[in-house]
Amino acid sequence: MKEKVLVLGVGNILLGDEGVGVRIVEELERRFRLPPEVTALDGGTSGMDLLNPISDCQVLIIADAVRTGASPGTVVRLDGDEVPALFRSKLSPHQVGISDVLAAAALTERVPGRIILFGVVPENLDLGLDLSDLIAPLVGTVVGLIADELRSLGHRLEAA
Repeated sequence: MKEKVLVLGVGNILLGDEGVGVRIVEELERRFRLPPEVTALDGGTSGMDLLNPISDCQVLIIADAVRTGASPGTVVRLDGDEVPALFRSKLSPHQVGISDVLAAAALTERVPGRIILFGVVPENLDLGLDLSDLIAPLVGTVVGLIADELRSLGHRLEAA
């Protein structure tokens, strides 16, 4: 039986590149018909509302804007223990929410067995719905990386 996977895009779409995680999930759903074991979820800026979906999966893939000290437009992939460490550093404006949800999941012993983060270092966090010209083309790049990750987990994706 294949592992149940949640692909969670988080971020505030009103703050430019901050919403890149949400845009990644939207594009993933537009490009692919996901198998029943894989759920894509726009987590927006939700906090504890994400506890049940996160707790119900075996693999959590998060797409998010992150600040790592790297140049804007840098794409990072973190796996396992690296992910909570990044959230402890509060490198994204909404990471407190995700950090709190993961902590609550840990308290209830319902933490996904594996957590993978695909992060994009933002360029522009000003008020606005559009991604910057630097970040917008990276949405497709990260969707491809997530699709490859899902395939490596044994899930078959079909083009929509």
